[in-house]
Amino acid sequence: MNSSFEIKSANLPLVALLLKSPDLALLTQALAQRFGDIPDFFDNDPLLIDLSPVAAAGTAIDFEALLALLKPYRVLPLAVRGGSDQQMAAAQAVGLAPAPDALLARPPKETPVQELAAAVAPPATEEASLPLEPKAAPPINPGALVIDKPLRSGQQVYAKGRDLVVLHMVNPGAEVIADGHIHVYAPLRGKAIAGARGNTDARIFAFSLQAELLSIAGVYRTSEVPLPAHVLGKPTQVRLEGGSEGKLVFAGLSS
Repeated sequence: MNSSFEIKSANLPLVALLLKSPDLALLTQALAQRFGDIPDFFDNDPLLIDLSPVAAAGTAIDFEALLALLKPYRVLPLAVRGGSDQQMAAAQAVGLAPAPDALLARPPKETPVQELAAAVAPPATEEASLPLEPKAAPPINPGALVIDKPLRSGQQVYAKGRDLVVLHMVNPGAEVIADGHIHVYAPLRGKAIAGARGNTDARIFAFSLQAELLSIAGVYRTSEVPLPAHVLGKPTQVRLEGGSEGKLVFAGLSS
């Protein structure tokens, strides 16, 4: 007998929000700090809300307010996991589906999940994870985004899903962001964030390194910690050693 449909199992790539505090005011602040000036960072990505860190306390969570808070960031909350019985019931009441733990225990090839750890504030260490730290890297497109003009204070460029090449100066207060590598063939005096969605293999290359902030896959270093003397103002590459829990390493580039 012919049928007009079939039912099959499907694997859906998800972004996971690891909620570390039930205080939505703190979450609002953390999201704005990490993604507020990158409005197209997400592209209607399906979202799983992981309540594991707040389950033991059993604190009530206003899920309607949480969904409203997430909406401007262009994510689609679909499911919830890890909460107390009361939290899970409240989440289902607003339309979130319970996600079994077994679903997330499969290998990454079957269920690719990007995890965003929502913390209250950035760590105070010299090189540490940013408030929201994506761990899974999307594929990088072969074509780089090329910027052939200087970037002034307040300007921002984001190369989503690819590398970024800047041919002129990145001035203090300007920000360059890429999911892949960043190449600046001029003085880099502003902020550079490579591997923005978790690519730990991303690198930053600068003709003259004088940056206010450097970050690769969420591990960052600000100008409050002076750059090593052997690379300050010189051609330099910056890479991440030790993965998302590692540190930034600086090496001079031969002429």
